[in-house]
Amino acid sequence: MLAYIARRILLMIPTILGIMLISFVLVQFAPGGPVERIIAQLQGQDSGASSRISGGGGDFGAQSPGGAGAADASSSRYRGAQGLDPQFIKQLEAQFGFDKPAHERFLKMIWDYARFDFGKSYFRDISVLELIKEKLPVSISLGLWMTLLSYAISIPLGIKKAVRDGSSFDIWTSAVVIIGYAIPGFLFAILLIVLFAGGSFWQIFPLRGLTSENWDFMPWYMQIADYFWHLVLPITAMALGAFATSTLLTKNSFLDEIRKQYVLTARMKGLSERQVLYGHVFRNAMLIVIAGFPGAFIGAFFAGALLIETIFSLDGLGLLSFESIVNRDYPVVFANLYIFSLVGLAVNLLSDLTYTWIDPRIDFETREA
Repeated sequence: MLAYIARRILLMIPTILGIMLISFVLVQFAPGGPVERIIAQLQGQDSGASSRISGGGGDFGAQSPGGAGAADASSSRYRGAQGLDPQFIKQLEAQFGFDKPAHERFLKMIWDYARFDFGKSYFRDISVLELIKEKLPVSISLGLWMTLLSYAISIPLGIKKAVRDGSSFDIWTSAVVIIGYAIPGFLFAILLIVLFAGGSFWQIFPLRGLTSENWDFMPWYMQIADYFWHLVLPITAMALGAFATSTLLTKNSFLDEIRKQYVLTARMKGLSERQVLYGHVFRNAMLIVIAGFPGAFIGAFFAGALLIETIFSLDGLGLLSFESIVNRDYPVVFANLYIFSLVGLAVNLLSDLTYTWIDPRIDFETREA
């Protein structure tokens, strides 16, 4: 198993390089860029997300490579640059690092990222690493608790639905699950705000942030309660779709296993229904559920929280990534992509290791031999 883990870790290197290379090449052909944004700001034409960023335009120094410019580009290649001093355009390119060939910028980026040196944001006077650390608690809170909650509810519920397949319990819970899956998370979030966050009815839950303003002055047990009180509405809104998907997946997986011959044999040996279900069926049926865990976790941790963060005024990595793409803040974009990819590959490896924990018969090392 150690040899398999070592091989998987080594395979992460070319995978990360491939992801970063493809993304870097795509960016070179993407319209716009940080130089164009500055030109638009100087011309008074910029109405993008960068105008909403505090400290925007305060520091244009580039510490990380990326962008659509080229080292030998003249001012005429930038839209709106006509009439500006060509020397000024060259200074902007040098500040952003665009005065070097693309391959040099990519190699420098990879070398810096290997040491977790992500440089500084183009449009915020702060290092990218500090910026990510600042937003990370929100994304961890949303992704971790949503994933744990959805699996903690959906797995027992899916098992019970499989055992009582066709009963009235199975029918009405399936109706609830399907309705929950059909409702988009952001619409449910708005409904929760209207009902429970002072929209039109009750003011029960807070509407913004992870903690209250006086959180630092609360005793530790009140701090924990206040933290989870702020998470109730966003986690509920996020867990709705994931809860429905994992519940039906668990039910169908258990139904497939319950109908197999080895289950009938175990029952004929006199084993109780509980022993059959959790001693034999569980480890086989849970494999497909675990297979979906990495995607669910990564989606909740990064991409899935964008609308929820916006609706509940939670400033996390999802919102940061979106604003960085809109603003062509390439150091932040590439740093987020790099970290997301690393976490995704690590979670996939963890998922494989969980396979062997649930079912020791699975041996990845023998399979690859």
